[in-house]
Amino acid sequence: MNIPNHVAIILDGNGRWAKAKGMPRNYGHVQGAKTVEQICEDAWNLGIHYLTVYAFSTENWNRPKDEVSALMTLLRNYMKSCLKRATQNNMCVRVIGDKTGLDDDIRKRIAELEEATKDNTGLHFQIAINYGGRDEIRRAVTNLAEQVQAGTLQPEEITEEKISAALDTAGIPEPDLLIRTCNELRISNFLLWQLAYTEFYFTPVAWPDFSKAELEKAIEAYNHRDRRYGLVKEE
Repeated sequence: MNIPNHVAIILDGNGRWAKAKGMPRNYGHVQGAKTVEQICEDAWNLGIHYLTVYAFSTENWNRPKDEVSALMTLLRNYMKSCLKRATQNNMCVRVIGDKTGLDDDIRKRIAELEEATKDNTGLHFQIAINYGGRDEIRRAVTNLAEQVQAGTLQPEEITEEKISAALDTAGIPEPDLLIRTCNELRISNFLLWQLAYTEFYFTPVAWPDFSKAELEKAIEAYNHRDRRYGLVKEE
């Protein structure tokens, strides 16, 4: 089987999953975080080297205040448990997104997590927090414009490679496969630059119920795709 090198996942359905069980939305987020931990382990065991998950978007700040507050508390706790799990599993963790929009204590925990795991050689795990694809591109363009203004970069030197290197995902290969759960058929401002030639897989399964078997289904579907990258297939 052809295993994708990099899988990106839009984690959808935590709240709906919880509501269907008569539980508060935050219960779904807690269970969803546990699913993330398990899928990291499953992905590495299947031969996936990079896993990127969409945890909290720039638009998610518009959710009810109590839900946002609960998500931030969950994030704080997850940073601690993630460090322990990453150390045990030799996992390299990186957070993408605009960290300046997060509280100081969360930024500190992110920095500690990234520093402690940067040399690990197992799964490369990227967590998108306060992330938006358009915002990421805007920040990259601003950075390049500042270089041009400073005279360290000429406009004609701005290539696709330069833009990629200015993004949050610099040095990370583009996703081969994008998975979105809970029957939503959008990319919701996720990795807009990086998904140019990614294969998409949508499943009705809500994220808390996503399992290794569901991941294997996605990989099986990926194996039936014909990736031509804009070229014509040889007869």
